[in-house]
Amino acid sequence: MNDMDRGKGFSAAAVRAFSEGSGKADKPAKLNPMAQQIADQYRRDTMSPVLASGTLRLVEFGVLAVSGIILCAAYVGLTSQLLLHYLGITLFTSAVTVIALEMSDAYEISTLMRPARYVTRMFVVWSTAFAIVMVAGFFLKISSAYSRFWFGAWYLSGFALLVGLRIVTAHFFRKWARNGRMERRAVIVGGGKAAEVLIRSIEQQPYNDIRICGIFDDRDDKRSPPIVAGYPKLGTIAELIEFARIARIDMLIVSLPLTAESRVLSLLKKLWILPVDIRLSAHSNQLRFRPRAYSYIGSVPMLDIFDKPINDWDSVTKRIFDIVFSLIGIIVFSPIMIITAIAIKLDSKGPVLFKQKRHGFNNEEIDVYKFRSMYADKTDAMAKNVVTKNDPRVTRVGRFIRKTSIDELPQFFNALFGSLSLVGPRPHAVAAQSHNKLFNDVVDGYFARHRVKPGVTGWAQINGWRGEIDSDDKIKKRTEFDLYYIENWSLLFDLKILFLTPVRLINTENAY
Repeated sequence: MNDMDRGKGFSAAAVRAFSEGSGKADKPAKLNPMAQQIADQYRRDTMSPVLASGTLRLVEFGVLAVSGIILCAAYVGLTSQLLLHYLGITLFTSAVTVIALEMSDAYEISTLMRPARYVTRMFVVWSTAFAIVMVAGFFLKISSAYSRFWFGAWYLSGFALLVGLRIVTAHFFRKWARNGRMERRAVIVGGGKAAEVLIRSIEQQPYNDIRICGIFDDRDDKRSPPIVAGYPKLGTIAELIEFARIARIDMLIVSLPLTAESRVLSLLKKLWILPVDIRLSAHSNQLRFRPRAYSYIGSVPMLDIFDKPINDWDSVTKRIFDIVFSLIGIIVFSPIMIITAIAIKLDSKGPVLFKQKRHGFNNEEIDVYKFRSMYADKTDAMAKNVVTKNDPRVTRVGRFIRKTSIDELPQFFNALFGSLSLVGPRPHAVAAQSHNKLFNDVVDGYFARHRVKPGVTGWAQINGWRGEIDSDDKIKKRTEFDLYYIENWSLLFDLKILFLTPVRLINTENAY
């Protein structure tokens, strides 16, 4: 249980092991009317509680620091020789306060929704931060050089601002929780008595941010009642996968005992392809692991099986990365794109750009743009027939821009506007095939590639797995490299792939 003990979900190797022998992907299941209605209700994205509380950390640091600087400017003046020292003390005290609040769990959602109960904790933290500065000033024999009025005024006003900000935050957090704008949406996998006990336990947690959207279970109504603790059973596990494609679900909670090992593994082999957190309820299990093996919903223990990749602040960082480098790419390559557009127009009739439906994040269909490289009347929007060497459908200009990957440059705009990321698994056309079989029929766990946003370039491409797919092994290798990227993502990894891409594209052996 090493991976569970670390509390970080299973490793990449474990993920690949789960996919082995999992069988071919199930065909999309049709949802019953109730499940479809509920899925449509949850189509809209929510505000992440993690991002909301993280933003509050930055806001509180800013408010405390700015209040101290304003008081310094008003009383001490901006011409003081110690101005930079005052600024340093202000930033240091504000940072220590936020760090101490974090260490005392003052940014937990349940805490933020009940500020009146934690005023004493905030007072102790704020006072401790000031005490540290006072003690440091005493031992350095510099305390007499600083304004006591400024110090006292900032102490009182800063604490008042801190409490006031928490009261305002609690109001909005409670409002957003009521109207569903800020919540974690969960689905219970498995019904019966165990699911009922789990649901009751979650509901008893005060101010928790979990909204249970329904229950899915493969068992019939005799073994798994249609209504559990007031929540309907919406369908089977195959239908759950389709439900999670439509609804913005954050978490799947498997309510099965660890003793049902074969059934748990069978479920995980089907569910791990979804871009959600997967937790195994440990509430009613007699087997106990080390405390750090668990995560908690309130006081309800969960075993972390899979974590949603590139989530919360990681997703914000990656989006900023995409915007910045997409703009740089558009500026740098704009002369090449203009020349290419003119060449395409002169070479053959038809539009300059070619639009193709491809699989995006969570299997959603997206429009991906490329420079047109085929004759307009021979384009294959569904990509049923792969492009081969000396393909008669490809124009003279098309051969060159495909060899050099210039045809992919318009995808900088896809990345800028958010349908693609700059780095990620390359998106395949929705009807892409290998030997007349769809890719998901060839590769077990193929759709796990779509747990993150697809990319303009990717780990598989810079390792040589690009161009024509004329064998099952090629799509299997692409998928293997894509899954490695997902499980090992970091900003440095993205930078490495991005800067290696031009170098690796020099090898045009497989590009037709």
